[in-house]
Amino acid sequence: MNNRVFIQKHKPLTFDFFQNKDDFIVEENPIKFSGRGNFIVAKIRKENYGTWDLIEKLSKQLKIYENEIGYAGLKDKNATTTQYISIPKKYSKELKRFKAKNIEILDTVLHTSKLNIGDLEGNKFSINLHKVEEKDLIIIEKLLKEISLVGVPNYFGYQRFGNDALENIEKAKALIYGDLVIRDNKMAKMLISIYQSSFFNSWLANRVLLSENSFKLFDGDIFKEYSKDKLFTAKTITQAIQKDFEQKKVVPTGLLPGRKVFRSVNKARELEEKYDDLYIQEKGFRRDALVYPKEILVNYNRKDKKLNLSFSLPKSSYATVLIENLANKNF
Repeated sequence: MNNRVFIQKHKPLTFDFFQNKDDFIVEENPIKFSGRGNFIVAKIRKENYGTWDLIEKLSKQLKIYENEIGYAGLKDKNATTTQYISIPKKYSKELKRFKAKNIEILDTVLHTSKLNIGDLEGNKFSINLHKVEEKDLIIIEKLLKEISLVGVPNYFGYQRFGNDALENIEKAKALIYGDLVIRDNKMAKMLISIYQSSFFNSWLANRVLLSENSFKLFDGDIFKEYSKDKLFTAKTITQAIQKDFEQKKVVPTGLLPGRKVFRSVNKARELEEKYDDLYIQEKGFRRDALVYPKEILVNYNRKDKKLNLSFSLPKSSYATVLIENLANKNF
């Protein structure tokens, strides 16, 4: 696997970063709920519970099937996280009786449909960095200003690949090319998504290395237009497209290889082709190459040398990647 590299080429910074309930706090920024319908959406705050742990706990206590529980995003276990889940309205009495240590239902609202992955606007983060030297504070603040302008390369974070990343990728290859049979469909899909993500990360690292002060565009790149949430291919990078990119109206995208997915053309395809696998039968996707953190606030405690960093990111992006960008190192 390629290392995640960043547009800023600064000297690596040294600080301590921990994922635990006190130093890593995440809250989903939800979609707008209808206030009526046959589903209850519950806002739940939990400590040291991943999404799968929460679903298992709810399933057992409410005595419902796990697939009846909807969720908008996956949250890490080693954190304090607030996320939204949905259950059919007929289980409202069971939900009112639900109690579990380190899990608190903050609010409920009705909605017309079950929550699915992606049914959120983004996530808000509050992260503590420890042993931050005062001399590095100015560097961090300068980096954050640059990042808000040029974006963070939208890598999949290390969490995506699991503790045995290389082994998981090899298993995925064996699964795709028919040397391995996995009867657990959920596990098979997870392995293939890891394989697809590794191609994207490698492609993105290569494109960042080809860039200087900002992400370099190439003829044939596929862009997403933010206002319409639609993709288009720019056979030639015109001044208008470059301007739209700089004004954050469009964003270049990278390939997660698979079927039924747009592929770039011209020079961009030359760069993309070596990070493609036409043999993958799972659906492919395009992913934003960059994301732009918003609502950035920095609070530094000189006595404890602790820096609290709060910000928001769009869905499907990783706060840990932003922290890696600041440190200019892979965790």
